[in-house]
Amino acid sequence: MKSPTYFRIKAVAATAVFALSLATATAATTNVIFSFEEDEGEYADTDLETDSAGNIYGTTVLGGDFGGGTVFRLSPTPNGWVHTVLYSFTGGADGGEPYKGVTLDREGNLYGTAVTGGSGSCEGGCGVAYELTNSGGTWTQTVIHAFTGGDDGSGPGARLTVDRSGNVYGMAPTAGAYGLGTIYKIHQVQSGAWTLKVIHAFTGGADGSSGSAGRMILRNGHLYGAATTGGTYGSGVVFELTPRGGGEWDFKTIYSFRGQPDGSFPYGALVFDASGNIYGTT
Repeated sequence: MKSPTYFRIKAVAATAVFALSLATATAATTNVIFSFEEDEGEYADTDLETDSAGNIYGTTVLGGDFGGGTVFRLSPTPNGWVHTVLYSFTGGADGGEPYKGVTLDREGNLYGTAVTGGSGSCEGGCGVAYELTNSGGTWTQTVIHAFTGGDDGSGPGARLTVDRSGNVYGMAPTAGAYGLGTIYKIHQVQSGAWTLKVIHAFTGGADGSSGSAGRMILRNGHLYGAATTGGTYGSGVVFELTPRGGGEWDFKTIYSFRGQPDGSFPYGALVFDASGNIYGTT
């Protein structure tokens, strides 16, 4: 099995350049704070989110009351961590198989995606984007978009990004206008009503294809993310989306991977440092 490649993209004027570094092994101590039983969820392929009280939120792809996965919370107490299932997916209209965790907004609501369930033309459903709201300790799940497998995309597995106005951004790896995935925005038009707008459909050309599973970064009003395949050399890209008038966005590829020596198929999330450099993995 090949080792992963770690990359850095550094902004210099208007030119994107990169540097490679290899991770070195260091001694570390692991403290297991929770081990899942099947009814509590299984296969926790998830990023973790924390709140100001130190609670940890995530998802499991499988398990729970109906076998369709869970959203969970781990809360610190003097006697250790307490696990609570906030929601168990049925695999039906509410979705199933939630990957990559949830995102907390300023009001304490949680947002995420599930790659199956919902509706649409896909076998087993085309997936959903959902919101979890807390009222008096009771969590309620609402599907804010059920993907159709058409121009909106299908199989959304990427963690969602939420801006200060409550708009939700994400990626779907398949379907769309060219069959190669989409980048979308979901916004609330009135209380309880949400609408999805595709802000980019991947073509498989220089813009890439198949949005990664990593959450996009919102920085100074711009969105940054990675597409796993496509690009000039077919090995994936890092991109930037810039908003312009009328709700439209301009897409720009800021780096295309070559396979050698910089790696290929970026799948995870990106991070910025204080100087504006971007880090990620292939």
